[in-house]
Formats: sequence, C-alpha cells, structure tokens
Amino acid sequence: MAHIRDLLLPHIRRLRPYQGVDPMEVLAEKAGIPPEKVIRLNGNENPYGPSPRVAKALGKFQHYNHYPDPEQRRLRQALSTYLGVSPDWIVAGNGSDELIDMLTRMFVGPGDNIIIPAPTFGMYAVSAEVSGGEAVAVPRDQRFEIDVEAVKLSVNARTKGIFFASPNNPTGNIATEAQVRGLLDSGVLVVVDETYHEFCGHTVLPLVPEYPNLVVLRTFSKWAGLAGLRIGLGVMHPEVAQTMMSMKPPYNVNLAAEVALLASLEDRPGLLARVQAIVAERERMMGLLEQIPGVKPWPSQANFILCQLPEGRGKEVFEGLCGKGIFLRYFSAPRLRDFVRASVGLPAETDALVEALTELVRR
Repeated sequence: MAHIRDLLLPHIRRLRPYQGVDPMEVLAEKAGIPPEKVIRLNGNENPYGPSPRVAKALGKFQHYNHYPDPEQRRLRQALSTYLGVSPDWIVAGNGSDELIDMLTRMFVGPGDNIIIPAPTFGMYAVSAEVSGGEAVAVPRDQRFEIDVEAVKLSVNARTKGIFFASPNNPTGNIATEAQVRGLLDSGVLVVVDETYHEFCGHTVLPLVPEYPNLVVLRTFSKWAGLAGLRIGLGVMHPEVAQTMMSMKPPYNVNLAAEVALLASLEDRPGLLARVQAIVAERERMMGLLEQIPGVKPWPSQANFILCQLPEGRGKEVFEGLCGKGIFLRYFSAPRLRDFVRASVGLPAETDALVEALTELVRR
C-alpha cells in the first residue's frame, strides 16, 4: 500500500507553513512566567480589545443553533453602508486570509505565479503555493518602496496577480495611488490588502470602479479588535464578487463574527477613538526607540514599528526579549536580518519594551 504522503499532490507536499503567533500560555511557558505577565507585541493585535457592545450583543443573540445566511445579506448591506459601496461589490470572509486564499484559487493554477513586492505579508506566497503556483518576490527599494517598474518587468504570461499590503506588513509604509495605478496598468489582478487602513486613513478603494482588476481587502481584526473571531471583507468588481460568492463555503462567516461586526459598526466613534490612542502611542514609541543607540525604527502608518537592530545581533536581542517575557516578531529572511517588528501595545508595555531593549542592546 502506498504511503499516505505519496497520495498528496506534489505541490502540497512541498508547502512551507506560515508561522503564526503562539497563544499566551505557550509564550508564558517559553519565558517561565505566568501568562498575565507576558507582553505580547508580535501579532499586531489591538491592545484595547473589541467594543463593549460586542460582548453585550453576543450575549443577547439567541440563534446560534441556526446556520448563517450563505448570501451574507445583513453583512453585505451593513458593510455597504459603512464603505459607501454597493453590496454586490462586497464579499465577507473568515478573516481576510480566507479572501486571499479564495482569490489565489480563483486566479492561480499549477505553473502560474503571483508577484509580491518583498518584504510583505507571508500569506500571499503560502496561498499561491497551495493553489499550485508560486510567488515571485520582487525586492522593494532601499526605503522599502515598491519598485513599480521592476514589478511590471517581472510580469509574464504566467503571472496572474500582484499582491501586497498598504500600509505594508512589516515595513509600515503605504503604496501611493500613483504606484497602484502603475501596477494596475499591467492588466493582471492587483490585490491591495488594507488591513491597517484605519491607522492611516489612506485607501485606494475609490479606484475599484475604475479598474476591474483591482481588489481591496479590509479586516476587523486590527482596528475593531476582533482578531479571534475572524472577519474580513473584499471589495471587487461585481463579476469577481459573484464568482467568489459561488465558490466560497456556504457558511464561511459564523454568526458570532457577524453579530460582533454589526455591533462594532454601531460603535465606530468609540473604536476610532481607540485607534487614535494607538496612533498616538505609536508616535510616542517611535520617539523612544529613536533614542536607543544602535536601534533604527522605520516610520510606520500602521499599528506596529519595524526596528533594525545592531548588525549581527538581531536574533540575540530578540531571544533576550523573549527571556524577559516580551515577544516581538523576528524575521530570518536575508533582507530583514537583524530586524524585529513591535506591535503598538499599551503605554506600560511600550515602556517595558524600551527599557529591556535599551539594556540588551548596550550589553
């Protein structure tokens, strides 16, 4: 009898998994401290959590025994009002990760490729590989700006899409409208992941009606604090949206996530006040990090800051922080060697990070 692994598709056997963030209890065990002592700044999560209205709405809802609406009628109508876009241009997903996965399965097959201006979010490459394609990394310039001409020169007959985040993860900078238009002129699918939109206000959403090959993704994980409930959305040409609605699992967004999203939209002023608090803390963090000798923080328009550490000491400093119960995101890719990404947390967490980082860098 054949080994079960031999029955897997060849490209699935070759997959490299995306490295997500560990739960608090695992991080606490690594650091040898109680979970409540962990400072978790590695997932770009909202330190204030969801709106108080979310817990109330989840507690009051009485129909968890029912399946969600496969047509997402209430969701799409509420998102339509929020975004100022017709419902038939919108699809909701089990986090924006599901939408990335569906887009690659819709457009990418064996032998195809997508282009990613690297470094950027790792799930684009994973999803392309799941579909049997590959991700072609085109390096960003020295300031982490997208090299539009290099990307366009990399487009060939096998290229089905260009995927990137704006603000970009992990570099924190935005793609300008001129850059996005330049990429759209390539004629292939262009997916702009605006996961961190609310922290900067910049968007290319108004371009969607003009360019049928543009898809804009958003999420409620970051600004609304719903990362654990998994709710994201995509805005796209109605023909693309209709196809995605036809191929998605019928009940892909669970009722708890739907209830939480609707409650969050009812408390936009409160949530946006928290966003402003995070932005203010980001700027304070930036100022403090700039004062640490040997540390170079990169300007960010998201809810995190990318930091370049002293040459050759990135992993050492990262592991030193882990030992103190402070967890950041470490990168092993050559372009980001000696870089870490720090999420913006509560003020006390910023102070603890800066104190520990100062001590470790000076050793």
